[in-house]
Order: sequence, then structure tokens, then C-alpha cells
Amino acid sequence: MIRSLVSLSALFLAACLPSGASAEPPVWIVRDADSEIVIFGSMHILPAGVDWRPDALDAALAKADDLWFELPMDDAAQAEVGRAAQAKGYLPAGQTLTGLLGPEDGARLRKVADQLGLPMAVLQYLRPWLAEVSLANAMFMKSSASRAEGVEVVIQRTAPPSAVRRAFETPEQQISILADTPQEDQIASLRQTLDELEEGPGAYDELVKAWAAGDIRTLEEEALEPIRKASPTLYRRLIVERNVRWIEAIKARMAGSGETVIVVGAGHLVGKDGLPARLRALGFKVEGP
Repeated sequence: MIRSLVSLSALFLAACLPSGASAEPPVWIVRDADSEIVIFGSMHILPAGVDWRPDALDAALAKADDLWFELPMDDAAQAEVGRAAQAKGYLPAGQTLTGLLGPEDGARLRKVADQLGLPMAVLQYLRPWLAEVSLANAMFMKSSASRAEGVEVVIQRTAPPSAVRRAFETPEQQISILADTPQEDQIASLRQTLDELEEGPGAYDELVKAWAAGDIRTLEEEALEPIRKASPTLYRRLIVERNVRWIEAIKARMAGSGETVIVVGAGHLVGKDGLPARLRALGFKVEGP
């Protein structure tokens, strides 16, 4: 689920990004008589030096009344993410992660953890969802990618302070989406992540190429299809249910007036369950792919 985590929730070498004016992440625009919402799909983690900002996004940020993220972007929210993960991320006494995975997948976990420099003494006692996040973070660090270079952090830092910051979720809510997923679905997603890590970075690089070039079809195939197949339950919790909740907030904002920018993981914007498709189904005029 690493591809899904990064595009919902990227790892890429800047030199491999496609170039040219036509190659940029897509922007969606929703308008009515007195409101405009510009929606941008993010990659939460990137290496330094990636040129990803479309002119349309910068123009929208310059005049935005409010700026929405998945989570609050302040230090207090980040600290709360850590506290919630600590509270909900450990297995009950007497259980181990390799015990849940079984001998074959336990051996795969040990091998991948060793390659990423993660101590099994820590991973053994994590619930599958937090082990998966830990593996992803270790991979990003090994590849010099970081949250500090990710879309949300950069936009939070550079957007005008006059744009009021808002969020769709609290840290507790977002952690609970993963932590309260049934254990068998957590294990299925962890196994999918082990598959991806064993493949190496090539397939994952293709995901970010697709994002940077606005290739919606490939983005859906690479970011969403793996998790749909590995765990339909987790797909529903991570994508469908959250998008349904977020649509209500967007509808309320459209009922008012003003200029809004929304920045959420790119995986929330593609396919039949994505926010643009849902807004179109409700009768809103949506510009974009």
C-alpha cells in the first residue's frame, strides 16, 4: 500500500520527472455564481528539487479566502498524530507481527526490514498498519524523500497567511481510519506493501511520473487498484468513506461565497469514487480531467 499511502497520504528522483509545459499535476475547478474551489491532488512526500507547481494553483492560492488540507498543518496536529499512533499502534502483550504473518511472510518482513535498516525488535510489536507506515517512512528516508518537501508542507509554508487554514479531519480521526480497520485487512495491506518493496523503486517511480504528467488513468491503476484488490475494506475506509464526508464540507462551502483551495492526496481525486466524479454526479460544473 506504499503507493496508496503517498498518493492518499512520493518517492521520486527529480531528474526522472518529465519536463515540458504540458507535464504537470492536474487541477480541478468547481464554480458557481459566487464561489470557486480549486482542487489539487498532492504527493505527501517528495525529494528536494521537484518542480510540481502548476500556474493555476499558484494563481488560486494568491487570491484564496481559505485553504483546506486533510489535516491541520501546525506542530500541535503533528504531535497529536504521533500520540494517536503510539496509543493505537502496538500489538497486545504476547503477540508478535511475524506470528500474525506466518513463517513465509515473516521471513519476507525480516529481509525487507534489514534492507531498510529497520530493527525487527521494534517492528515485531507493531500492529500491521503501523508496521506498514514504518516501512514506508524508512523507504522514503533511504531515498532522500521527506514530508518537508511534500506538497502540503510546501503550500502551507508559501501560501499567503491571509488564506484561513482549515482541515477535513483531526489527527485522531485519520489514525483511527487505519487503526480501526479489521486486522485481517491490515495484514493483507502489509503483504501488498512487502510485494511493492520487493519489486524495487521502478513501479513506484512510474506512479509519480503519472502524477507529475497529469496521467489520471495510470495514477488510478498504480495508486488505487492495488489496495482495491488487496483489501476492499481498507479501500472503502481510506477512499470512499472519507470522500463522502469531504463532499459534504465542499457542498457547504459552495453554498457560501468566495475563493477556496483544497489540497488532498491525489488518490482521492481519480476514478469513480474521486471527489471530481462525485461533484459532477451531484450536478456541479467541474473543470479538469
